[in-house]
Amino acid sequence: MNYFITGGTGFIGHNLISELLKRKKGTIYVLVRSGSRKKLDTFKKEWGKSARRVIPVTGDLTRPMLGIPPKKRREMEGQIHHVYHLAAVYDLMADEDSQVKVNVDGTTHAIRFAADIQAKRFHHVSSIAAAGMYPGVFREDMFDEATGLEHPYFRTKHESERVVREHCQVPWRIYRPGIVVGHSETGVIDKIDGPYYFFKMIQKMRRMMPSWMPTVGVEGGRINIVPVDYVVNALMHISHKGRLDGRCFHLTDPKPKRIGEVLNLFADAAHAPQMQMRIDARMFSFLPAAVKHGLAMLPPVKRIYRQVMKDLGLPPDMLKFINYPTSFDNRETESALKGSGIRVPRLEDYAWRLWDYWERHLDPDLFIDRSLRGHVEDKVVVITGASSGIGKAAALMMANAGARVMLVARGADKLAETEAEIAAEGGKAWSYAADISDLEDCDRLIDTIIKEHGNIDVLVNNAGRSIRRSIALSYDRFHDFERTMQLNYFGSLRLIMRALPGMEKQRYGQVINISSIGVLSNAPRFSAYVASKAALDAFSRCASSEFSDSGISFTTINMPLVRTPMIAPTKIYDNVPTISPEEAAEFIRQAVIYRPQRIATRLGVFAVMLHAIAPKVSEIVMNSAFRMFPDSAAARGLSEDQQKASQEQIAFASVMRGIHW
Repeated sequence: MNYFITGGTGFIGHNLISELLKRKKGTIYVLVRSGSRKKLDTFKKEWGKSARRVIPVTGDLTRPMLGIPPKKRREMEGQIHHVYHLAAVYDLMADEDSQVKVNVDGTTHAIRFAADIQAKRFHHVSSIAAAGMYPGVFREDMFDEATGLEHPYFRTKHESERVVREHCQVPWRIYRPGIVVGHSETGVIDKIDGPYYFFKMIQKMRRMMPSWMPTVGVEGGRINIVPVDYVVNALMHISHKGRLDGRCFHLTDPKPKRIGEVLNLFADAAHAPQMQMRIDARMFSFLPAAVKHGLAMLPPVKRIYRQVMKDLGLPPDMLKFINYPTSFDNRETESALKGSGIRVPRLEDYAWRLWDYWERHLDPDLFIDRSLRGHVEDKVVVITGASSGIGKAAALMMANAGARVMLVARGADKLAETEAEIAAEGGKAWSYAADISDLEDCDRLIDTIIKEHGNIDVLVNNAGRSIRRSIALSYDRFHDFERTMQLNYFGSLRLIMRALPGMEKQRYGQVINISSIGVLSNAPRFSAYVASKAALDAFSRCASSEFSDSGISFTTINMPLVRTPMIAPTKIYDNVPTISPEEAAEFIRQAVIYRPQRIATRLGVFAVMLHAIAPKVSEIVMNSAFRMFPDSAAARGLSEDQQKASQEQIAFASVMRGIHW
C-alpha cells in the first residue's frame, strides 16, 4: 500500500509515519513546505534505512491542489491507497484568518487533491473541538448538533469536517482525537498544549512549598486526554479495516478525569503539593454574562488578567474552557478496535513520563538566557556595601559577567582592595566612598555615577545595619531604631529616588533590595532591623505598581542568615547554620536573570503563610525561640564572653535554618 500524508512533520504525523514504516512495504509521500524539508530530513535520520520509502512532495496546504504541480500528481494517480489529512492549526491562540486558511481551506484543497489522484480512501483527522461546547454526551454519529462554536478553533474544526462530509468524492473516515499528549512510554512531545500549560504553575508551587503542604485548587469539567501512541495505533488499525467508510471515530478516553484530578496527578509526578481543597468553578456562573463581559472589558481588569495568566504560564483563553461541558461516547471506536488490544492507557501510569520529558526538554525556563553576562554585560551596576560580605561577592560576580560595577561603601581602603581583585580578574570596577546614612552623600553619589558612566541599569541596595536586641532592653535606646531606619530605609530610598528618573528615561532598570528572612518570620530581637527592611519592602511593592509598565522592576530578596562581618559580634551564630556570601550572591544572580518581585527561601514563604493562616501559632513559635536564645552580653551592656550554644539551641536553629534568632 502507498500513502500520502499532510502534516507529516507534525507531532501525530511524525509518529504515524514511524508506525507505517513498520509495515515493511509501501511508499509514503509526505507533503512538506520548502521550509520544512530540514525537519523531515531530521526525522528520516531517526527512521534509518526504511526512511528511503518516505518521499517528500513540496507543496502548500493553503494553495489549490496543495500546490503540487500536475506532473507530480499524474505520477501518483491511482497509486495512493490512503490519504491521511493531518495538517491543521492545533492552537487555541492562533488568529482566525490563519485557522480558516489552514483548517477549512486546507481541507478543501486536500479532498480535491485526493479526488484528482484517484486515491482509494481519505482519512480526516479532526478533533473533539468539532463538537464545540455541547452540553452533554456527544456521540460519534453527531455533527450538526454541535453548539458553542464561537471560538475560531472550534468553529474551523467543525467546518473542516463539514467540507469532508459534504464535498469529499473519495470514501472517507473522520477521527476526533481528544487532547493529545506525549507518548505514554517515552513522554516525548514536540510542543506545549492542553494540560502542559499548567505545568509551569505546578513547578512554581513545588519551588515555593514542600510537597506535604495541602493547597487550594480548582475543579472544572472533564478533560479528555489521550497519548499520541494510542491515537496513532487506533488510527492505523481503523484506517486499514474494511467497511467503515462514511463514519466518525472518537479517539478519546472513555473515563476522562476532571481538571482537578488531572492537575493533582501531574503535581504528584512533579513532587509538588497536592490541591486537596478544590473549588468548583461552576460556582462563579451565578454572575450574569453581561456583568462578567463588562468587567472583562475594563482596562485594569484586562491588564491584571493578562498578567496573572502570564505568571501562571497559561494562554489568555484557557479559563474559558475550565467548565468544559462535553463528554464523548466512543462505542464505534471500541467496536472497531475490539480484539486488537489497543486501549487508552491510564494517565496515572504515564503522567510522570510526560512531566519528566517536559521538565527536561520543554520547560520555557530552559530557553531563557541563564547567563548573567547576557543580562549585565556592559551595563552599569551599582552595589552598596561592596567592600565585604554579600556586596563584595556580588561585585566580583557581576564584574566577571562583564558589568561595569560601581563599588560603594564607607571605607575607601577596603573598596580599593575589592576593585583591585576585580581588575586582577579582568573586570571593570570603580570605587565610590559614600555614607549611605547621609542623604546628601546619597545624592552626590548617584549624580556622580550618572555623570561619569551614564544612567544606572541595576541598583543593588545591600548596605545595611543590623541590631540584635530585645525591645525590653531598648527602652532607653530609641536611637537604635533611628539609625537603623536612617541607613536601611531612608538611605536606600534616597538612592532609589535619585536613580529612578534616569531609569524611567531609558525605560529600563532594576532595583534589588537585600532584605531579610526576618521580615517574613517576624524574628524576635530584630524589631529595629526588621522594621527598617519591611519599610523598604513596602515601598518597593508600591513602586512596582507605579513603574510596572515602564520597564523598571523591583526585586526584594529576603536573605537567610549569611556569615558576614555584620553577624560576627553575635557569637551564638558560630554554632548555627548559615550560608556564605558567595551563596547569597547567587540570589542576586537569580534576581537579575528572572527579575521577580521577590526571592525567598521555602522556609521564609512557609513562615509568612503560617503567620497569615495561624498568626497565634506563629507567635508561639517565635516566642519559644525568643526565650530559648537570650540577648547577647553586648546587648545587655556586659563585657563577658557569651556562653556556647546549647544542643537544644543548635537543634532548633538547624530546623529553622536561615532564620535570625
